[in-house]
Amino acid sequence: MKQIRYIALLPLLTLLLSACSTAKEYAQPELKLPARFAATPVGDTSSIADLEWAQFFTDPQLRELINKGIAGNYDLQLAANRVAIAQQASQQARYLFYPDINLGVTAQYNRPANNSLSGVSTKAFLGARHIENYQTLLSASWEPDIWGKLKAQRGAALTGYLQSYEAKKAVQTALVAGIAQGYYHLQMLDEQLAIARRNLALSDSFVTTTQLLKEAGMSHALAVQQAEAQRQGIRILLPQLEAEIARQEHALQLLLGGLPGPIARGRAVDAPALPAQWSTGLPAAVVSRRPDVRANELALMIANARVGIAKADMYPALNITAGAGLEAFQASNWWNLPGSLFGMAAGSVLQPVFRKKALRTRYAVAQLERDGAVVRFRQSVLGAVTEVSDALAGLQKLREEEEAARAQVAALRDGITSARLLFRSDLATYLEVLNAQANALQAELGLAALQRRKRAAQIELYRALGGGWK
Repeated sequence: MKQIRYIALLPLLTLLLSACSTAKEYAQPELKLPARFAATPVGDTSSIADLEWAQFFTDPQLRELINKGIAGNYDLQLAANRVAIAQQASQQARYLFYPDINLGVTAQYNRPANNSLSGVSTKAFLGARHIENYQTLLSASWEPDIWGKLKAQRGAALTGYLQSYEAKKAVQTALVAGIAQGYYHLQMLDEQLAIARRNLALSDSFVTTTQLLKEAGMSHALAVQQAEAQRQGIRILLPQLEAEIARQEHALQLLLGGLPGPIARGRAVDAPALPAQWSTGLPAAVVSRRPDVRANELALMIANARVGIAKADMYPALNITAGAGLEAFQASNWWNLPGSLFGMAAGSVLQPVFRKKALRTRYAVAQLERDGAVVRFRQSVLGAVTEVSDALAGLQKLREEEEAARAQVAALRDGITSARLLFRSDLATYLEVLNAQANALQAELGLAALQRRKRAAQIELYRALGGGWK
């Protein structure tokens, strides 16, 4: 009875020791952040990243592609699979505080040698040449969470689930931005192809004009040859653009999880404009808004919990076991109650003494891994702030470039008309006409590319701020 009282005191001892936790509470590392982004009004906390992607991208065909990509992209499916795996681990971690319960049934038969000590003893005491034993045991084993190790393990499992969920959101933000970038790149290539075809028509007309003037004795063969060479140069551009369009369509289909094929899309000139306002919010908000940065912080939390777990492994571990069942040395008496009923209870404390320095090494490694997680977290924060700043700087200058490029295209288009009229009046050379057409072609192609870069910068700003996962 005295031993039973001692064992009954173990839970009380456990409660007293459970206040001793080796896990250190997580505190976010100090981060170096600017007070606000450049060109952002003071006190403006709104951000375009708060918009759902369906509100940011209003083109119905682009929305359809993004929905298809979210449903079919394989990277996103793998991320969802990792979330499901982490969720299973998190759910299992809830049961760490419960005891292990086992049910066992054993039957044993032992026939010792007649001349052995066991054989003689068996014959003398049991009057038989063999020994039988039958047992049914229901046992429970419980390790109280004295040092907070189990709590830290459960917290690490839950944090791992949250990290996988943030990682999935990060994959979606990249996917949404990638689909939008590919879609607008296709529209730019379509626009460039249309520009090339218009200029090819102009070149056809100029070749015809120079041939007629040559036949009338007002021009010469060199003018016709140069005009023809320019036309062939534009014709070379057409298959190049068409091949690039096909490659871009295939790349976009890959993001969607589909086979190579055409992509339905509207014209760039008809595409709805992206939000004109560039609200970024405060740099500190990027830490909590961007999924990849948040995932790195959760990884730091996991590393911090593992330090506490490694430290707890060096401390004494208390284990309480109890069991009850039926036991008999004859099968006929196995289920005879209460004669075959037995019970047991035990408590043990195990203090690691010498484990070949494995526990101390594990603890030191866990601390170093936590230090590395701090560096990665700070690095991701710095990278996020830099990406936002780069996108803002690009957008500010691209507006100025676009304004100048539009004026240049308008002037060069007028220059083509003037050069051709002067050429027909013999007031300009064929070279001036060719130069005017070549310059206008390059300017129009450049304007289309510039408009594409502007949209790319807007999309990049939206992604860099953490938009696209809602």
